[in-house]
Amino acid sequence: MAGTINKVILIGNLGDDVKMHYFDGGNSIGRFPIATSESYTSKQTGEKVTNTDWHNIVVRNKLAEICEKYLSKGDKVYVEGKLKNRQWEQDGVKRYSTEIHVNEMTFLTTKKSLENNNNPPQNQNPSTSPKSTTTEENDDLPF
Repeated sequence: MAGTINKVILIGNLGDDVKMHYFDGGNSIGRFPIATSESYTSKQTGEKVTNTDWHNIVVRNKLAEICEKYLSKGDKVYVEGKLKNRQWEQDGVKRYSTEIHVNEMTFLTTKKSLENNNNPPQNQNPSTSPKSTTTEENDDLPF
């Protein structure tokens, strides 16, 4: 194989709100952590064990502004990007960080959208709103 690849795909929940930083010239960067978890049952104790990993997410410019507007702690997201390692010196100590620089993102659940779904606008009569359909009703697969 001649080439290399650096690709990360994660589905996880935000551990904090998006922290924004704006630069001269109109560019911006947003940072937030997401948590991914895996669960299994311990063979020794029979108890359910959950391991959580934290990932540092970096979004830029328009995507960062969209994330700041719509995402908050606890929301579930799908992200695609690449790993980037950085290092810096702070108080004479070398620090290291591994980040996921995102180039594609999908909001899976947001608290803001859930709040809007649970509280219909005052001028809309719930009895006249379009009927929601389940996935099963829209599913045209033969199985």
